[in-house]
Amino acid sequence: MWSRESASSLLICLLSHTALWKTRSVNGDASSNAFKTNITLFTRILDSLLDGYDNRLRPGLGDRITEVKTNIYVTSFGPVSDTDMEYTIDVFFRQTWKDERLKFKGPMNILPLNNLMASKIWTPDTFFHNGKKSVAHNMTMPNKLLRIKDDGTLLYTMRLTVHAECPMHLEDFPMDFHSCPLKFGSYAYTISEVTYAWTLNASDSVTVEGESSRLNQYDLLGQTVGQETIKSSTGEYTVMTAHFHLKRKIGYFVIQTYLPCIMTVILSQVSFWLNRESVPARTVFGVTTVLTMTTLSISARNSLPKVAYATAMDWFIAVCYAFVFSALIEFATVNYFTKRGWAWDGKSVVTEKKKERTSTVKRNNAYAVAVANYAPNITKDSSTLPAFAKGGATDPIKGKAGCKAQESKKTFNTVSKIDRMSRIFFPVLFSSFNLVYWATYLNKKPIIKDMVPAN
Repeated sequence: MWSRESASSLLICLLSHTALWKTRSVNGDASSNAFKTNITLFTRILDSLLDGYDNRLRPGLGDRITEVKTNIYVTSFGPVSDTDMEYTIDVFFRQTWKDERLKFKGPMNILPLNNLMASKIWTPDTFFHNGKKSVAHNMTMPNKLLRIKDDGTLLYTMRLTVHAECPMHLEDFPMDFHSCPLKFGSYAYTISEVTYAWTLNASDSVTVEGESSRLNQYDLLGQTVGQETIKSSTGEYTVMTAHFHLKRKIGYFVIQTYLPCIMTVILSQVSFWLNRESVPARTVFGVTTVLTMTTLSISARNSLPKVAYATAMDWFIAVCYAFVFSALIEFATVNYFTKRGWAWDGKSVVTEKKKERTSTVKRNNAYAVAVANYAPNITKDSSTLPAFAKGGATDPIKGKAGCKAQESKKTFNTVSKIDRMSRIFFPVLFSSFNLVYWATYLNKKPIIKDMVPAN
């Protein structure tokens, strides 16, 4: 009895496992068949879309104007080259248009495809008007995306790196603002055939990724978008514009140019406090500061294009150069009057010196004549000679004392009034110039309408 029950239970287990295996095999075959069916269906859809499709003809030819909607997502902005007046931008460039020839019916509303399909259908001939060089990324495969909706709407996205022109006006350099444009449109189709429009509103049509800029000398303030029409000999064309507004950072130029210029001017004014007879010291101050300003002016121009007008930095360097050169001229003026022997108060110093020298020579000559006349008549009495010699020896000592007394009364070593006035006039004038200069340029702000602030 026990053997029959065990045999029946074993048989039931075997039958249940067999039934389960058959069920799983049937389900696997069904899913595999469904997957093959979907692949076959998508293949048939793509084949039917391309059957009789001519990618040389634009959508709506002879019936309507093809409208291409665009938007841009900026993944990287910069660097900006001042010497070449250009900038580099890395974007996801998106275009959307409708092609009724690509309508389909299937289990999916959107067909995600790659770049191979994009080469078999019509795509807009968009180009960048101010682009110097554009690169479409192809690693590891062409960075392109194509999606087709069941109503024939297409989304075509590609990753591009564009080197575009950026016209710069450097009159306010380095406190300047710039607006770098990005212009694009159709190369061959006029506005009667293809037009462009922004996909979203002005604030969302051009988006810049936060902390994506590679700008060392600029701050990205924001961007504005627009649309314009240009005329040429072949017709009128729609041009989409996006302007990126930049403000230059002044910190680098303050450290490298402005502070050295200010310190050089201050150093040149130290010579006003030196004695005017210290010709070597004051000459070194004057010549060294002039050469330093010349070197600074040359180095400041190396990072700029060779423009024909003066920038704000050029004006500052020119004024500093004028102050340094004026300090050298001031010393030359003071030294000129010193060498002529005329003090600023009009008293002649040379005349007094000549009088002193003449009186000294006369006393020495009188002493020599007296010795010559009385020497033969001197007796052997030794008491007379010492007395005479003693009396004659006192005159030179008294003359030297008189000279020292007169030298103490000279005005030759007094501070020139030119130096006294320069000690006040030069610092006050240079401080006033700096106040006006920085107040004028730092308070300048551009007026930008409809600007979307950067993230």
